[in-house]
Amino acid sequence: MNVVVVESPSKAKTINKYLGPDFKVLASFGHVRDLPAKDGSVLPDQDFEMLWEVDSASQKRMKDIADAVKGSDGLYLATDPDREGEAISWHVLDLLKKKRVLGDMPVKRVVFNAITKKAVLDAMANPRDIDAPLVDAYLARRALDYLVGFNLSPVLWRKLPGARSAGRVQSVALRLVCDRETEIERFISEEYWNLSALLRTPRGDEFEARLVSADGKRLQNRSIKNGDDANRLKTLLDGATYVVDSVEAKPVKRNPGPPFTTSTLQQAASSNLGFNASRTMQVAQKLYEGFDIGGETVGLITYMRTDGVQMAPEAIDGARRAIQNQFGDRYLPEKPRFYSTKAKNAQEAHEAIRPTDFSRSPDKVRPYLDSDQARLYELIWKRGIASQMASAEIERTTVEILAGNGGEKAGLRAVGSVVRFDGFLGAYVDQREEGDKSEDDDEDGRLPQINAQEALAKNKVNASQHFTEPPPRYSEASLIKKMEELGIGRPSTYAATLKTLSDREYVIMDKRKLIPHSKGRLVTAFLESFFTRYVEYDFTADLEEKLDKISAGELDWKQVLRDFWKDFFAQIEDTKELRVTNVLDALNETLAPLVFPKREDGSDPRICQVCGTGNLSLKLGKYGAFVGCSNYPDCNFTRQLSSDGNEADASGLNEPKALGADPHTGEELTLRSGRFGPYIQRGEGKEAKRSSLPKGWKPEDIDHEKALALISLPRDVGQHPETGKMISAGLGRYGPFLLHDGGYANLESIEDVFTIGLNRAVTVIAEKQSKGPGGRGRGTPAALKTLGDHPSGGAITVRDGRYGPYVNWAKVNATLPKGKDPQSVTLEEAMALIVEKGGKAPSAKAKPKKAAAKTGTAAAKKAAPKTKAAAGTKTKTAAKTTTKTAAKAKKTGT
Repeated sequence: MNVVVVESPSKAKTINKYLGPDFKVLASFGHVRDLPAKDGSVLPDQDFEMLWEVDSASQKRMKDIADAVKGSDGLYLATDPDREGEAISWHVLDLLKKKRVLGDMPVKRVVFNAITKKAVLDAMANPRDIDAPLVDAYLARRALDYLVGFNLSPVLWRKLPGARSAGRVQSVALRLVCDRETEIERFISEEYWNLSALLRTPRGDEFEARLVSADGKRLQNRSIKNGDDANRLKTLLDGATYVVDSVEAKPVKRNPGPPFTTSTLQQAASSNLGFNASRTMQVAQKLYEGFDIGGETVGLITYMRTDGVQMAPEAIDGARRAIQNQFGDRYLPEKPRFYSTKAKNAQEAHEAIRPTDFSRSPDKVRPYLDSDQARLYELIWKRGIASQMASAEIERTTVEILAGNGGEKAGLRAVGSVVRFDGFLGAYVDQREEGDKSEDDDEDGRLPQINAQEALAKNKVNASQHFTEPPPRYSEASLIKKMEELGIGRPSTYAATLKTLSDREYVIMDKRKLIPHSKGRLVTAFLESFFTRYVEYDFTADLEEKLDKISAGELDWKQVLRDFWKDFFAQIEDTKELRVTNVLDALNETLAPLVFPKREDGSDPRICQVCGTGNLSLKLGKYGAFVGCSNYPDCNFTRQLSSDGNEADASGLNEPKALGADPHTGEELTLRSGRFGPYIQRGEGKEAKRSSLPKGWKPEDIDHEKALALISLPRDVGQHPETGKMISAGLGRYGPFLLHDGGYANLESIEDVFTIGLNRAVTVIAEKQSKGPGGRGRGTPAALKTLGDHPSGGAITVRDGRYGPYVNWAKVNATLPKGKDPQSVTLEEAMALIVEKGGKAPSAKAKPKKAAAKTGTAAAKKAAPKTKAAAGTKTKTAAKTTTKTAAKAKKTGT
């Protein structure tokens, strides 16, 4: 018996049927080991030694494979026919060698591009050894991606809070999206006019001709710049006589495109089916692995990760037979068509994506597939068969027309096309809906009969105003196309790269367009400013080319890593001296259109509109970057960066929006946006009162009445009939509430805050009290409000306890003074209460924390823990010990 290792269990089941009882086919379930997600998995100082890790699931699968191999006659490694597949085979073989189960057993590598009986049996009859250069290319790519990610990401965390990670290909793809957004922001629209005339032949047929020349000059696109020129030319055409100068009918041939590659399939599936790249690859994987059709499990398409555009000779023969049978002899060209790719750095090592059997038309396999599978298969089948069909024959007619008005003359042109023979376009006609053409069929319509030198009547002259538009944002399809053109990434990486950008919230998808999130733009601006080389398109493409040369055996992979690491490590070291102010200055300049959008009144967008004297600048906070005033704390204006690529922030606010004055205080009410969303503010400075918008309230719906009601909270409902104490309704961090005698009760909606009466309020309070202290049973009451962090660490909160509201920090609870509104407590007031209660003052606690951090770091380094988690545990323990020591010292007076 022989053991065959493939990647997926569904593939194993199918191949086992093809090979019979003398073979046992097992699945590795993809990669069996990987680099651990921790620092130190790639060791540059030890000539880039890589420390691999096998997870528990893979350990069990490898045990099953090892047990099967022990009593077998031979081992066949039949993973996917690409770099990743070669790497999986290498990993499996290396682990089996370490388990010492191979002995003198023959080990062979087999590859097949399609899961059909013929393809599999042919591969088994022609085995080879593992391709060492291909494995080297995998190792180099994996090491590069690891070194960039695990060295660049910590720089981002330290210098740019809120950023999550950076990657070798991911960061360059993100730069493409951000650069396009910058182009859009800096685009200046220009006016232009188009003129056309609706003309009539002597036979009464109408057609439209476009103005192409005037004043003895040829008009280019957008030559007519303003309404005055357009009106002058319109007047000329309104009074002109029209004569046909020439009619030229010219045959044009249109050739089909090549079969799909990974990139073009993802683009077509996005445009035609609305699939994103990940969905396209999921469905294609299933089509590749196969379905039970007519009692036999068979793969319907060839391998779907490829940049090759050529088909195997037997596939071309099959396509030509299908064309002859389904379309007729006229649709079959004399010779087969051969294609070569224009994509930069394309390997073309594998076939294009095609049906495994062209006789399986979409109609025949549709009953076995779900909707998405059937549609994607139809797309692949049509593209594959069209690639071998005859050219479409089109007659293109061009009519030149002279218009004269006194001594002034102008020229107009009408163009029409007629398909005389549809050729390959016939493959795109859906027989169920006659006339449905491919996305490529964009020819002009048919013109009526027009003869040279005949006079034409004018029905109407149209002058239409237009404005140039900025370049469109990338879709997934167009971004993949651009990456392919630049030589960035490879077929197997496109979908994963786009998913990473989305998962990291660096880009958001809106109407199938990729819009850079503010976090993504900050990361790109930082990398462009301080790691310019590593986000350059040419540098990344050149590195991809080196990886391809490694796979061809032309470069040593370790030397490529050495050359890269030398400069990259030096760049990382340089950032240690980088101050946050340097970062902010650079980002302010690079992201000026985003950070300082132009104002309608033409004022300086970098001057704070609240205080009028402060300079606005990017600030870095715990939750990322925001825009703030240099006069802080005297001026506390803040604004979020846009999260959707627009000039305004996510709430639609750029600057404070005036809503009118408070009739009781005379202070201005404004609608603003801060780091935590939109809010209402009354007045200015430290004493200004603020209230966040309740959930469900939209900034565009806020008027003076709503703002006044919100800022006037809490609202007195009335005196409790039993206690005689006031019941008030308000809005807190956790929603609307009632407050009575220091106790809180939740309300169902914000509307209740403004409408609840005394009787209902008394009932709600009684129901809350019946639930016991805090209304939540035993345990620590939930925080009503978080004020900030204590200088020694840990949050300071306001809570509602059995005996009323109190301030909490660690194990210190300090009751609020009687009558003090919990929602109005400031951090400074809370600190004073904590110190008075017996907690540590800021100065007494700051030093021990610093010492603890040092102790933790030293301990972590000395112990050299194997994981980050272990290091973090040691640091935390050391900090806790040092804090306790400091507290004991203070207590004893030492």
